[in-house]
Amino acid sequence: MREGSSGSESETSDKGEEGFDYAFLFLEQLDEAKRAMLESEGFILPRSGAVGSSSVDGAASSSGQGARGREVSLNLGLGEEPSSSAVVGDDVESCNRDSQNKRLKVHSFSLDWDWNSTYDMLGKDYNPNKSSFKNENDHISSISNGDSNDNLLDSTNRIDEIGEGSNTLTMEDSEIRMDLTDDLLHMVFSFLDHINLCRAAKVCRQWRTASSHEDFWKFLNFENRNVSLEQWRDNGATSGAELDAAPSEAELNARFEDMCCRYPNAIEVNINGAPAIHLLVMKATSSLRNLEVLTLGKGQVGESFFTALTDCQKLKSLIVNDATLGNGIQEILVYHDRLRLLHIVKCRVLRISVRCPQLQTLSLKRSIMAHAVLNCPLLQDLDIASCHKLSDAAIRSAAISCQLLESLDMSNCSCVSDETLREIANYCGNLHNLNASYCPNICLESVRLPMLTVLKLHSCEGITSASMAAIAYSSMLEVLELDNCSLLTSVSLDLPRLQNIRLVYCRKFVELNLQSTMLSSIKVSNCPLLQRINITAKSLRKLVLQKQESLTTLVLQCQSLREVDLTGCESLTNSICEVFSDGGGCPMLKSLILDNCESLTTVEFCSTSLVNLSLAGCRAITCLEINCPYLEQVSLDGCDHLERASFCPVGLRSLNLGICPKLSALHIEAPHMALLELKGCGVLSEAAINCPLLTSLDASFCSQLKDECLSATTASCPRIESLILMSCPAVGPVGLLSLRWLPQLTLLDLSYTFLMNLQPVFESCLQLQVLKLQACKYLSDSSLEPLYKEGALPLLRDLDLSYGTLCQSAIEELLACCTHLTHVSLNGCVNMHDLNWGFIGDRLSELPNVYGLSSSSGVDLPIAQPNRLLQNLNCVGCQNIKKVYLPLMARCLHLSSLNLSLSANLKEVDIVCLNLCFLNMSNCCSLEILKLECPRLSSLFLQSCNIDEEAVEVAISECNMLETLDVRFCPKIFPLSMGRLRAACPSLKRIYSSLSPT
Repeated sequence: MREGSSGSESETSDKGEEGFDYAFLFLEQLDEAKRAMLESEGFILPRSGAVGSSSVDGAASSSGQGARGREVSLNLGLGEEPSSSAVVGDDVESCNRDSQNKRLKVHSFSLDWDWNSTYDMLGKDYNPNKSSFKNENDHISSISNGDSNDNLLDSTNRIDEIGEGSNTLTMEDSEIRMDLTDDLLHMVFSFLDHINLCRAAKVCRQWRTASSHEDFWKFLNFENRNVSLEQWRDNGATSGAELDAAPSEAELNARFEDMCCRYPNAIEVNINGAPAIHLLVMKATSSLRNLEVLTLGKGQVGESFFTALTDCQKLKSLIVNDATLGNGIQEILVYHDRLRLLHIVKCRVLRISVRCPQLQTLSLKRSIMAHAVLNCPLLQDLDIASCHKLSDAAIRSAAISCQLLESLDMSNCSCVSDETLREIANYCGNLHNLNASYCPNICLESVRLPMLTVLKLHSCEGITSASMAAIAYSSMLEVLELDNCSLLTSVSLDLPRLQNIRLVYCRKFVELNLQSTMLSSIKVSNCPLLQRINITAKSLRKLVLQKQESLTTLVLQCQSLREVDLTGCESLTNSICEVFSDGGGCPMLKSLILDNCESLTTVEFCSTSLVNLSLAGCRAITCLEINCPYLEQVSLDGCDHLERASFCPVGLRSLNLGICPKLSALHIEAPHMALLELKGCGVLSEAAINCPLLTSLDASFCSQLKDECLSATTASCPRIESLILMSCPAVGPVGLLSLRWLPQLTLLDLSYTFLMNLQPVFESCLQLQVLKLQACKYLSDSSLEPLYKEGALPLLRDLDLSYGTLCQSAIEELLACCTHLTHVSLNGCVNMHDLNWGFIGDRLSELPNVYGLSSSSGVDLPIAQPNRLLQNLNCVGCQNIKKVYLPLMARCLHLSSLNLSLSANLKEVDIVCLNLCFLNMSNCCSLEILKLECPRLSSLFLQSCNIDEEAVEVAISECNMLETLDVRFCPKIFPLSMGRLRAACPSLKRIYSSLSPT
């Protein structure tokens, strides 16, 4: 885009459209935070997708409408009053008036700065600020390369090129005009990175001027920008002339020099990884007199650069990464009066000399050098980590020359000795931070560092228990790390300021004695021989000592300790309970985890602060006594040898002891407990449960639970609503009579018991809604007569008589008279025969007059049968059922689910039910006749039935809402029948057939 360039009309329109989309992409894709800031200043910004093809998804381009004919105005002035150049007219007069205000058309402008070159030099993926404009270039390319009919301005709408002094614009009806104030542009462009600033410069002259403002070019980042001939070709150069015009290395260097000359006030330059870094950095130092930060690397930097460094008088930071300094075998002198930070990392040089009187931070990390001379009187931070070729004497000389040194990292310098540390201690009295990790020759003999606050000694083989005397002398120490010190056996320290200590993978470590008022973090792990720990700390809140298999003694005086995790400490004995009980030194303890501490046998806790206790996996515990009134959670998973348990008192709201099969005695006082599960406590014979708010008690399979325990429980827990006594054969009439103390009992499960009489239940449980009597085979045929003769349990809704031995007449009378039942289960009832409700109205006069209606002459009158409330009826596995007949006169108006599966002798089913939705007759292998008038049936299961396809077709033809049909393993239904079934019932969505993939 050079001055005076021109092209064909189509090319002009292409560039106009491209510039238009650039503009809207920049304005639309501002994130909400930036947009809100701009709008708070009074700017009106376009929203994404609001203008034709300027939306990011390119909808207008794909629809073929293109950009032609769009008329857009960006009224982006400050305040409520629009600027005089921000009004867009719809007629020629307004256009002429606007032309007086020098509005800029979207057009191919002549620019005096080659932004395409800058764009190529930065690279298409350049994104130092991680802007949100990541993929707009591909979108703009797709728009600008579209059909010529979709161009912004076609050949009939010629736009005169704009000269710098022109005041008149020739505009057509399809003209697109923009007027953005300079303040707005400056604010918007401040959010863009360099690559997007280059793109913005292509829009118009105003944007070109705004994007070139030096405020946006203070930081010139050319890191890893290697513009080669291949990149030139990838960026669009395909013709021979264009390839011949590919920039040479000299041209690229010239462009970099132009950038430096154009923006002489840049304060930061990064050319790390760029080609010919020496030439580039020399140009930068000679052109940018205000340079403050310079980053370079990945190449060779000649000696002349360090000589010319003094010309950059304002330079404060110099970073050199992975470079060869000079020719690699000569001394390099770094001299600068104002340099404050110098990083020469992973570089290769024989000898280096640094003379920087203002230098405060110096890093020579991982650099290959034999000697380093420092003359930096103000140096505070020195990093020489992994400088393997530096001798002990060189390190000593370099360090002691910096008497104000505060931080020293000499990790992985294997030649460092105690003598060097002693010299450093004598000369560097302000040293606070020392990292001497991986220095095998250090044992801290006669080393005194009183001002030290951070000491890291990872993998120092010379550190032993004798070294603790030197460490104890550092009374200001706050952080101590001793990981992987293989010869360390014990640590005894009294450091009042110590806050953090680490002891990891110390294979011979046996004992820890630690006293610190300010200790807040301790990390001890993978020390297999650790046996004794004694900690006194007022500030410690959390202690984690997982998998210390040899730990036997733990003494704590930690007033602020709240969380302790001793998972896997297999050698801890019962005495550990005293440590965490009241008076044990941890008065604020809230959470205690003793999982998999397999040496614990008798656990006794008495704590007024404990809230969470976990004993999962402690298989050896036989006796548990907890007196923790605020305990809310306890885990006993895996405590399968527990025999006696006492929770008096506790703040638990729920407790599950069903995982303790050997529990024989239980005592609970929990004023807030609502749920107690004893399912599986088969030997529990003594139970004293005092939980006044208990609402649910599950005592399933508690075969030794007797009437005395049940009576005491009901007396002390009057709010029980759900009581499960399944497989509790020891419970008898006396225990059931005690249920009268439970006025809110709504669910009672007496399944698999030896009950013969239910009269205590009918007398005591007047509010019962759910009664489960599965497999109660000793109940007589007359045991349920109070239900259908006397109106007992009027609120009963759910009755389960599965696998019982009641006779057919008792079942029929129950179903006929108890019309208030909503859920009935008769699964596996051997005496359950045909379910025939077609003649029940004729037999109604033979049934007892439950409702007490009689004529004036005293003769009982037959009454009209009320509607049944039955919703779910389950007759699974009833082998004697041969026929099911439910006509409309049965008045099952609420029946929605009927399950007859596994009834092998069922042959005929005739159902007329208006609300039936689910019908399951799977594995009814004798089924032959199926008649259905169920307009709301949605699921029908006929799996493994011997019924033929004609019967199924006729049956489902009356089911207008059927969606799911399962006919898998039906031998008389063939794959070709699927089409007929769908034709018979158009509402079908799913047909499951083992013979068809449908």
